[in-house]
This record gives sequence, C-alpha cells and structure tokens, in this order.
Amino acid sequence: MMRLRFWVFIIVVLVILGISLGRTEAQSSSAATLTGRVSSQEEGAMEGVLVSAKRTGSKITVTVASNEHGEYSFPRNRLEPGQYSIRIRAVGYELEDPRPVEVNAEKSTTLDLKLRKTQDVSRQLSNGEWLMSMTGTEEQKQNFLGCTTCHTLERIVRSQHDAAEWIQVWRRMTEYAQGSTPARPQRRPSGGRGGSGGDMEPSLAQQNRLAKTAEYAATINLSGSSKWPYELKTLPRPKGKATKVIITEYDLPRPEALPHDAVADSQGNVWYSDFGSQFLGKLDPKTGKIIEYAVPLMHSEEPKGALDIGVDPEGKIWMGMMYQGVIARFDPNTEKFDTWKSPKFGQGDAARTAMVTPTRLNVDGKVWVGADDEYQVDLKTGQWTAIDYKRDIPKDSPLAKLSFGSYGVAVDSKNNFYGLNLGGEFVTRVNAETMTATPFRTPTPNSGPRRGHMDDQDRLWFAEFRGNKIGMFETKTEKFMEYAIPAPWTNPYDAVLDKTGYAWTGGMSNDHIVRMNTKTGETTEYLLPRMTNVRRVNIDNSTNPPTFWVGNNLGSSIIKLEPLEP
Repeated sequence: MMRLRFWVFIIVVLVILGISLGRTEAQSSSAATLTGRVSSQEEGAMEGVLVSAKRTGSKITVTVASNEHGEYSFPRNRLEPGQYSIRIRAVGYELEDPRPVEVNAEKSTTLDLKLRKTQDVSRQLSNGEWLMSMTGTEEQKQNFLGCTTCHTLERIVRSQHDAAEWIQVWRRMTEYAQGSTPARPQRRPSGGRGGSGGDMEPSLAQQNRLAKTAEYAATINLSGSSKWPYELKTLPRPKGKATKVIITEYDLPRPEALPHDAVADSQGNVWYSDFGSQFLGKLDPKTGKIIEYAVPLMHSEEPKGALDIGVDPEGKIWMGMMYQGVIARFDPNTEKFDTWKSPKFGQGDAARTAMVTPTRLNVDGKVWVGADDEYQVDLKTGQWTAIDYKRDIPKDSPLAKLSFGSYGVAVDSKNNFYGLNLGGEFVTRVNAETMTATPFRTPTPNSGPRRGHMDDQDRLWFAEFRGNKIGMFETKTEKFMEYAIPAPWTNPYDAVLDKTGYAWTGGMSNDHIVRMNTKTGETTEYLLPRMTNVRRVNIDNSTNPPTFWVGNNLGSSIIKLEPLEP
C-alpha cells in the first residue's frame, strides 16, 4: 500500500511539473512576437548580429541582438501587428534574403536569417575602423577627427586627391560652419576664420601643418592606386552582456534634421536641439509623437541651428543658439521663447553661443555660457561677465602660455563653472562669486576633455575625446580618476553617471555606446544599429535599469537604448 501511494505521489508531481513546464514554455513563446536564428555558412550560429524591424509606414525601428546560440527575439510589446522590413548589422556580412515578414497579434512568428559574406566590407566600416586600418601615427590620424562633424571618413579615403588638391579642399572646408552637411552646407559668418568669408590669413606654422596633413591624406586615399595600401580592419561583434539590449530609433519629421543634443525631462519627454536649423523638438516615447517648435531667427544671414540643450529646475528648456548669438529659453507651458543676446551679438564667430548650463539657476539666478568666449550671465540684470582664465596666473608661469578655452561646460551644486578644454588637457573651475579660475590638468596628456555631467556628489564625469577614456574629477578633493575604453578610436564625446553607479559614454567614431561599472571597472560596449554621429548623451533614471538616450546628429533620429541586465 505504501509503495502504491509513493508511485501515485511521484506521478502527481510529474504531472504538476509537466503542466508548470508547459506553461513556462508557452509563456516564453507567447512573450515574443518575432523570433528566429541567425546563421552563415562560414560561422554557423552567429552571436552579436543586430536585427532591426520596422513596420511599413512607421517611423520607429526596433533592434535586438542575437545571443550565443544565434537566436534573436522581439518582445511582444515592442512590435505591433503588421508587415515589417528587416535589416541586420554584422560587419563583413549581409542579409541573404531581405524579404518582409508579417507579425501576428495572436501567435509568434519565426523567421530564420541567413547571412552571406559581403563582397565589399569597406562599405560597412565605421569611422573608427577606418582609423584603425589607416597607416600612420596616432597624431596624423587625429587630424581627421574634425571631419566627422559633417561627414564620414569614407568620403576621404575613397577620394583621389593628391597633396596639392587636399590643401585646396581643406581651405574650402574652413568656410563652412559646424552645422553643415554635404547636402546642406552653411557658410561661416562674415569675419570667420580663414576662407573667402574672412580676412584672416593662416600663419606660417599653420601652413606647414596643413601641408604635412595634406601629404599624409594622399597616402591613405586612392590617389595612387585603385586599392588602399593597407588592410581593412574591423571590430569584433558584440558578445555576452552587449547582446542583452533593446534599441529603439525614432525617425524625425524632417530628414535634414541634425539632432545634436537630446535630454529627458522629469515627465519622460525627450527634447532635442537641431544643429543646422531653427527648431526645438520634443519626443513622447510612450506614443512616438514628435512636436517641433520654430525657434526665433535672430540673423537671417548667419548660420542657423543650436548646440547645447538643458532643463532648468522649473522644467524650462534652454539652448545655445550658436551663430545666432543668443541663448534661448522655452517655456513648455506657454510655448513661448525668451532670448538673451551675447555682448558680441552680430559679430560673427565672436558671438557664437554654443553651451548654456541652467541646471543650478535656482542657486543665484545665473547661467554660464560657453562658446568662443565663456560668460556668467545674470538673468535679472542682463549682465554678461566674461571669464578671464589667466587673470590670476603669474605672467612668468608656464601656464600663461597655454589656452584654457572650454568646449563643454558643467556646474556644481553651488553653481561654480567647470570648463572642459577640448583643445588641451584641462578642467578649469571658475568660482561663481569671485570669478577666480583654477585649472586642473588631467592625468592623460592631450586628453581632449570634451563634455560631461555633474553627479549629485559634485563629481564631474566627462569624456576624454583624444584620450579614449571616461574621466571623473572629484571637485571636493580635486582628484582625477580615468577609465580606459577597450575599443580603439571610440573618441567619446560626452559622459554621464546613472543612479546605479554606471558611467555611460558614446563613441563619435565607432557607433559604440559604452556602459562602465565604476565599482568593478567592467565595461560593456553596445553597438548601434547603423552609423551614428554621437554627441551629447543622457540618462533617464526613472526607469529600471536606467534608459540611455542620444541623438543621431547626421542620421535624423533619436535613439533609446535599454540594457536588459541591471
């Protein structure tokens, strides 16, 4: 009898387990709306292939990555029913049969993807991979980093210009403003540096440097041969944690839009500036709806567009309006703009207002502005006080011969200014009350501090553009920490710390979004679905894990990246 009860018990347990396992399998299957396996003849199952799906007529693209078994899966809540086009990103490969697929509301759709070797891998290289491939010194290659502001390096390496022709090309390029593209160039303002628009002739040293750069450029393009005189190198595909991610791209209403900076507000809306046009945009990620507001035009003859964008403690949006010569504030409630003019308004380059930091406006009623000159602006009086970086440096000091001009601008909890010296290796603090400037040299020489964010402990996290590192400046102890980025030629543009202790940055050259565990030093590099001109990076800490946001400055889209592992 006991033996019979024992076997009855075992059978009951197995039945229950079977039901449980069946439910788990069903839930797993029903949780995904589109799944499949990615493989190739050369590799079999392929890990780290980005698979992107876009519904016909939609402006939203969702991307996932294949795991170590070559399997990919789109969650059901990410794809609405309908017909989808599929694309992949896996350097060296292309999709064998790029046919559309129908996604059903009731059941999961399976679509296995076969990849084949591409016949021309050069068409798939990122800017960073071109820099890895080129012969030459790091110093010679760094001369090309400024080119990626407006276009890819592929345009350079495919050219057939000799050294003399390159000199003419670069002289012509100096005539264009930063918010330009090959399709929509904008001339620099009158009085600009060099070119036909200005009255400044390059110095002898500049001419010699230009000649050397031109000679080098003629050695890495197709001026002397139909093939490049170097092997084309590629970065490895994502693996492990780097494949546990969902990436969403939101196409902007205007194909010519240049979303330079993107920032999330307290309601979860994402605001973006347009680097080449007079627009401020707002994206509602819940609905995908995008609204654009026309920004008042100050100078019709000057280059258009904005760079920095920030949110003040009242939820108002601020922008640095570049060559328009003003800082602008937008009230989302009234949908009205207010502007404050630079003291050099109307003076071309001198009036450029690139950066504005309103995050601690509640401390003293002042904002800081960064550009060709940096200022503290008192909003009540309208007074613009220029920063004199060398006011307190002895004239016989070696520092007196250096330039401390800032590109990125950040502020601490007391609204003190911190300038990031892209042209050198300094972080400079300016006291908000005394205007005393104190420079701090980064441990890495010629690091190129670019932009950054202050955390709630008054630690400045910033990108070392040329140093290929994330930097942290502890403002209280005046000490630096630096964290190397594994992939060469990432060229991080900006850095920010999230609430869980991860530091984030984006590669301007290799389409990598980097998440670094500041406690362990572990780094995860997520690959974006297509070539992305990364600028300002931002974090929405209201989600768990935090959500990463960035604009594709040359791709007319806003990108959301969600890590699937904490």
